[in-house]
Amino acid sequence: MHLREAKSDLASSGGARGGKLALDAAQASTTPAIAATARILARLQDQPGPLLPVLHAVQHELGCIPAEAVQTIAEALNLSRAEVHGVITFYPHFRTEPAAHHTLEVCRAEACQSMGGERLAAHARTALGCDFHGSTPDGNFTLEPVYCLGLCAQSPAVMIDGQPHARVTEAKLDRLLARTLEDTP
Repeated sequence: MHLREAKSDLASSGGARGGKLALDAAQASTTPAIAATARILARLQDQPGPLLPVLHAVQHELGCIPAEAVQTIAEALNLSRAEVHGVITFYPHFRTEPAAHHTLEVCRAEACQSMGGERLAAHARTALGCDFHGSTPDGNFTLEPVYCLGLCAQSPAVMIDGQPHARVTEAKLDRLLARTLEDTP
């Protein structure tokens, strides 16, 4: 009888069910997204309810939550991939593909809607040539909906790269987008 040396991998070990072995394997990964996710998990996994903080941290570091990170997160937190994927797809803030160089968020809340927000959103979609959760073909802008920027008394409002702008008209939006591109290094 010939004995072969057993090899450990996530699929054939306790790592497939989560815990320390899964995290150790992920930390040793040569895939940058998996290694980065493992570093984040090592820092945050012991706090109560770690899934949302982990997802936010992964997206902040990687620009999105790639599929390989979903598996790593699920294993380390003893969750199914479906549970992690369900949270990612439930919250519109999370994305599975990298955003463009700039992000335009258009407020979709009621106050902005009542002051022309729908017309502004339609103009943004036309001007950028993409719909919400999409990016321009040139990779300059990602268009995202946001549900209240806290500028209700000065609506409609948008946010470009984290900077809020109030009382935005179609013409003002065009100027803001052009200025954003001009200021891009």
